Amino acid sequence: MINRIVVGAHYGLRDWIAQRATAVIMAVYSVLIAAVLLIVRPASFEAWQGIFANGFIKFVTFLFFVSLFYHAWIGIRDLWMDYVKPTGIRLSLHVITLAVLVGYAAWAASILWRL
Repeated sequence: MINRIVVGAHYGLRDWIAQRATAVIMAVYSVLIAAVLLIVRPASFEAWQGIFANGFIKFVTFLFFVSLFYHAWIGIRDLWMDYVKPTGIRLSLHVITLAVLVGYAAWAASILWRL
């Protein structure tokens, strides 16, 4: 039996699982919303508003967007960490990316709950 000393931040497996989980959430949402749109077949703005006025649809749509933004954060963060070597530039890109993604999430929430 070999005793291994595991060190490090352990981001790899956790982030890999998180990306797979967010991908599953986005895939399930895509199938759900496609089914709703095929059943309802909205032809007017009011019909679209009616679909997204439902609290459950609002919630799963917001869950989709949060999953999308977290999925993107993991990918872009890894890209910055792998390819941008100067620490100051990498940190700046992390902060800008995070601020943009949080802003997009807030924007999505304001659109969904404005209806």
